[in-house]
Amino acid sequence: MRDVKSKGLVYSTETGRMCPGCGQAIKTCCCDKQKPQHGGDGVVRISRQTKGRKGSGVCIITGLSLREAELKTLAQQLKKKCGSGGTVREGLIEIQGDHRQVLLDILLKLGYTAKLAGG
Repeated sequence: MRDVKSKGLVYSTETGRMCPGCGQAIKTCCCDKQKPQHGGDGVVRISRQTKGRKGSGVCIITGLSLREAELKTLAQQLKKKCGSGGTVREGLIEIQGDHRQVLLDILLKLGYTAKLAGG
């Protein structure tokens, strides 16, 4: 018997490209939400960035290979520990203010291999 998924619809003039995994349009595909967004070398990097933020600095946490929901819960914990705001954007966690050392200590306690990045 043939595998139906491998011979499915790949393009529709109505919706565009189709996902081979779930058969939905790429725009509404749910496969990417279940998989970790970004891979890496296993090291979580914490950097500070002010570019494009009118001088206000944020700490950027990269290298986490977690699902979107797990990133949001981790970001919530980190924001509470730092006492500041933040967000999850494109697989990165942004924490407002310069809390690099606090974030490093928290991530090391949680079992991540973490280090400070940038100058």
